[in-house]
Amino acid sequence: MFEKEKETQISQILNIVKIASLSFPAIAFLQYFSVTYSDSKLFIQSGVLIVGVLLAILLIFVLWNLLQSRVKDSFPLKKWFDPIISLIIAFVSVIFTGAYHSNYKFLFLLVIISSSIECSRKAAIAISGFSAAIILGVDLITAPNTDVNTFFESDIVLACVFLIISWTIGYYVDLRKKHIESLREQANVDGLTGLYNHRHFYDYLDKQLEACKDSRRELALLFVDIDDFKYYNDLYGHQKGDEALRIIAAVMKQTIKSGSFIARYGGEEFAVLLPDTGEAQAREEADKLRKMIQDYVFPGQENMPGENLTISVGLSIFPDKAKTAAELVRYADEACYRAKFLYKNRVETYSSILEELQQDMLELDSQRVASIKTLIAVINAKDKYTYGHVERVVFYCALIAEKVGLTDKQKRDLVYSAYLHDIGKINIPEGMLMKTDKLTPEEWEVLKSHPRMTAEIVENIDSLKDMVPVILHHHERFDGTGYPDGLKGEEIEYLARVLAVADSFDAMTSVRPYQQKKTYDQAIEELIRCSGTQFDPDIVKVFIRAIRDHDY
Repeated sequence: MFEKEKETQISQILNIVKIASLSFPAIAFLQYFSVTYSDSKLFIQSGVLIVGVLLAILLIFVLWNLLQSRVKDSFPLKKWFDPIISLIIAFVSVIFTGAYHSNYKFLFLLVIISSSIECSRKAAIAISGFSAAIILGVDLITAPNTDVNTFFESDIVLACVFLIISWTIGYYVDLRKKHIESLREQANVDGLTGLYNHRHFYDYLDKQLEACKDSRRELALLFVDIDDFKYYNDLYGHQKGDEALRIIAAVMKQTIKSGSFIARYGGEEFAVLLPDTGEAQAREEADKLRKMIQDYVFPGQENMPGENLTISVGLSIFPDKAKTAAELVRYADEACYRAKFLYKNRVETYSSILEELQQDMLELDSQRVASIKTLIAVINAKDKYTYGHVERVVFYCALIAEKVGLTDKQKRDLVYSAYLHDIGKINIPEGMLMKTDKLTPEEWEVLKSHPRMTAEIVENIDSLKDMVPVILHHHERFDGTGYPDGLKGEEIEYLARVLAVADSFDAMTSVRPYQQKKTYDQAIEELIRCSGTQFDPDIVKVFIRAIRDHDY
């Protein structure tokens, strides 16, 4: 925005100079013709002459600007158009108004001033030198042959003035450009790491996406998060933490391929934009970076939980996975969250189970997906936490589905149910969902009603009715003490038992206002402890194996 305003203002100034450089010659031409035709009958037509001169000025100005606009910026001689045209006009004006004794030699000053603003300092000095050569040449060629050419001597001073003005203005313009560039650098760069900052990341992302849309190119985004960085900060202090951030930034600069854009997104998070990069190549870049950080010996890393300081990386691709800047960032962030959760020190590519299932499906399934997307949009608008929870539960359900050998239909039904299982929470007050204190008996009864409320919403959609038993009973317990119907064992729909494990696992490992987040291993231990009481023990075994085998 600032750049456009600056260019507009400079353009306005240069247009004023153009008009001035045309107006003064017009006055000179009028004087010339008034003297030439003072004794002629044509002088009666001076009004026509004035109008003609004004129209000529207007025509030259329009053609001048038209020529500039039609020529591409990449054309190497474009910046010389204005100075050359201005020099020609000034030269013709001087010749017509007396040559060596013309009073319009100052017109070259307008050329020099505009060139100093628009061109580089060297170009402005060259133009001033050329202007000086013109007026001195005119003096030598057209002035009378006398022992002393006083016009030439006077114009030597004027030529020196040309050079001084061009050097002074050019030097000031160069200083100003450097100062603006320095300010821009300070505004766009993170002071600690030397990488680009969060604000500039979004500016650059928007520009890159527009360019990629126009040229149909790919753009990869990596979200990089330092594992257990809070622990490292707490252990060694913020100074050591800052040093680790600087080291990681330096490693990223050395490792990521040239032409990429690296930014500190915030805290211990970094973002990397890889233009013209597909998923496979982006994953290679991410894994190369992960290994470089893993192999680097950080001070005090032996006291970290994994005896090392590592990173987790999430990856998303435009336009294959994401269609907008917001989607690209959100998907990369979700993939990074998944990577951090699954043992950390890994690379995860964003994948939408729903979109994958939408390929090669029957018309009924297409209707289901459309309905599911509508309901997901509703819950996302009201409760961002529930939306993120749903995405992760779907991911876990898909992992289990592969291990237990579900049919394609069962897999789709499980995924659809996972997407919809908490829709009923949109009818529960937000204050109750986010309450940090223990729920009252009345509040607990309201919360327990959400499976039935979800089922009531879903059963009204013909294409989703098959999901109702899974959704309704995903909070039943294997020992029969669950809700809403107190079913037990194999009375509970099999897919509901699978969903119960995935749902509880994510609930335990996510940040919630009313409970402390469990680690990966703690959540596994809790699943094992509750096998046979809350969960189907066979499904728990399969789930643990699926999680541990994922990409390892």
